[in-house]
Amino acid sequence: MYSKSLILTVLLFTISNIAVYNQQADNPEVTTEEIKEHISFLASDKLKGRDSGTEELFGAAVYISDEFKNYGLEPLFKDGFLQEFPFVKTIELTDKNSLSFSTNRSEVELKLREDYITLPFSGNTDVNGSLVFAGFGISASDLNYDDYSGIDVKNKIVIVFRNTPEPAVAHSGFDAHSPLRKKSSVARDKGAAGIIFINPYDSNKTSDDLVEFSFDRGGAMSDFSVQSVKRIFIEELLHNEGINLKDVYNKILESKKPSSFELKNSSAKISTEVKEVEAVSWNVAGYLEGKDPELRNELIIIGAHFDHLGMGGEGSLYRGDKPQIHNGADDNASGTTGVLELAEKFASRKNNLKRSIVFITFSGEELGLLGSNYFVNNLPFPVEDAITMVNMDMIGRLKDSSLIVYGTGTSSDWKDILNNYNKYGFKLTFNDEGFGPSDHSSFYGKKIPVLFFFTGTHEDYHKPSDDTEKINFTGEKDILNYVYDIVTAIDKNPIRPDYLLVEKKESGQMFARKVYVGTVPDFASNVDGYKISGVSEGSPAQLAGLQGGDIIISFGGKKISNIYDFTYALGDFVPGDEVDVIVKRGEDEITFKVKLASK
Repeated sequence: MYSKSLILTVLLFTISNIAVYNQQADNPEVTTEEIKEHISFLASDKLKGRDSGTEELFGAAVYISDEFKNYGLEPLFKDGFLQEFPFVKTIELTDKNSLSFSTNRSEVELKLREDYITLPFSGNTDVNGSLVFAGFGISASDLNYDDYSGIDVKNKIVIVFRNTPEPAVAHSGFDAHSPLRKKSSVARDKGAAGIIFINPYDSNKTSDDLVEFSFDRGGAMSDFSVQSVKRIFIEELLHNEGINLKDVYNKILESKKPSSFELKNSSAKISTEVKEVEAVSWNVAGYLEGKDPELRNELIIIGAHFDHLGMGGEGSLYRGDKPQIHNGADDNASGTTGVLELAEKFASRKNNLKRSIVFITFSGEELGLLGSNYFVNNLPFPVEDAITMVNMDMIGRLKDSSLIVYGTGTSSDWKDILNNYNKYGFKLTFNDEGFGPSDHSSFYGKKIPVLFFFTGTHEDYHKPSDDTEKINFTGEKDILNYVYDIVTAIDKNPIRPDYLLVEKKESGQMFARKVYVGTVPDFASNVDGYKISGVSEGSPAQLAGLQGGDIIISFGGKKISNIYDFTYALGDFVPGDEVDVIVKRGEDEITFKVKLASK
């Protein structure tokens, strides 16, 4: 049930919506005044940044659905204009987490969040084993450095320093091996059951802070324990072994050689449980039915995401001390307003439509295309009926008439249409690819041609300063009328646009050593493994037989639990290598041989 405060919020938003609508009702054309009114509301402080799953976002959803209703759109879903979907809002540690050290002299139990912390990407597991000190936890053949050389860590718990053995060197070759996830993946691949991170000795810092517990949506490491422990506890364990930890640290830094060893008199017992906290968010969609009996079942989809970053947090580029509202005027109140304005304009001419048009706004985009991914996998119509998806994300900062259009290679029709209807003098930049960091990607993965309109990034991107007064309202008006003309041209053409797979372009000689596979991540998935939403045309993945929906669980003999594992596994190979890739496809596990290419 919704809370009383949520119901009150929605009522207030609805009243506000009616007030705006009464000002707009007499003019169905795209106007700068309406654009400003919509963005001013959606990017107002009262919506607190429209974070997915919040009361404020629900208020925005009601605002949008009321506009759709006022324009005369029909609800797309059986329960109305809103489509509810579940997602993981955050994670938390339960009281089942524990960590204790035992020596030949004593046993000590550490306090969670005070003495140690379970890291967010730790698997849920129980570990009881001996301890091995493994320096910085780095195994890098390219640097002729291996902290795991000469030690056996199978089913044991490794203790490693954070950072690298070259802390004072800018752009050190060790930097690529320093991420905690990378070190954890290496330890697991070496056979360890868990890893404990401790802070290095830094002359500029006296504190020994634990790693921050923050949710990054990268996925957990199944059956592998990951902990951050105050250094003093490890110092005491080594002291019991007759070893001074700081001396070992300095020795590694001075010699640039590993100094790893097993603790003969010490062991650890660890229990971890990281719990996912689920919430719900919403998509909002309505439609206008086409009038041509032969074409009305074909659908053109016009969409944009209406969520943003709330008070900051994950994804924010703001570096201030205090949280601030991220209003997201350009990202993406501008695109949401585009959907509203186009819905109103098309509704005023609905008797001229041959095909049906769906108008949809997604949430969860900032968290990884969650809403659009849910929508395409829970469509209220056959997927083959969708002939085009037009996406608008950040269309409010037109500068020097420069407009970027992605997806221009996903249909052979697009470039001619885009050029022929450019009576607005836009300086068009075309990008052929259909996959990308916005909601159109979810549709392209379902073999639907896409177009994505974008005016470019700016210094206010993902910052509290992305406010309404910085929007180019006249520029957005021109963009929306341009999109209207393009959609109208698609609608009038008796032949639906063809769908093309776009071949991934090589990136140039400077990246020749980087490995390219051609998989497209499915960020909305929550599975054990690396799920892909599609593969690029002509890529090693496609040529080997991988396809959207596959879950990669092993790459070149390395276990893959998440996208980070996959990324780190790539770093162990070079272009031209042929590796075994095991995927889960439905209930089956299938092995493919993939010949890696250069990026």
